[in-house]
Amino acid sequence: MKTSELGKWGEDLATEHLTAQGYAIVQRNWRVDHYETDIVAMKDGRIVFVEVKTRADLTGDPLDAIGRKKILNLVRSANAYVQMYDLPHEIQFDVITVCGSPDRYKLEHLPDAFEPPLKCY
Repeated sequence: MKTSELGKWGEDLATEHLTAQGYAIVQRNWRVDHYETDIVAMKDGRIVFVEVKTRADLTGDPLDAIGRKKILNLVRSANAYVQMYDLPHEIQFDVITVCGSPDRYKLEHLPDAFEPPLKCY
């Protein structure tokens, strides 16, 4: 499976998982400038920005790919989204990791995975 196909498959799984957990999907792959948010959703009156990390290797840890720079970019993207649509909602950042392939995979959802760093955008 190509990297782009793997990423789309992981995002599709994440979307199905979120929907089953009561999240309302608002947008996928939202972009502004050079920032992107994989999934924008709503749950319990909060707007949720979801980063999806997919790896073909069942033993790898996709969370290794979410460092300070990635978090700052996610927060900047979320800030732009909230300002663009003038949303008064509380925000939340979730991370979903998918490891494996369509025939054998593991999905992990980390709701409210991190707080945005102060003065980062």
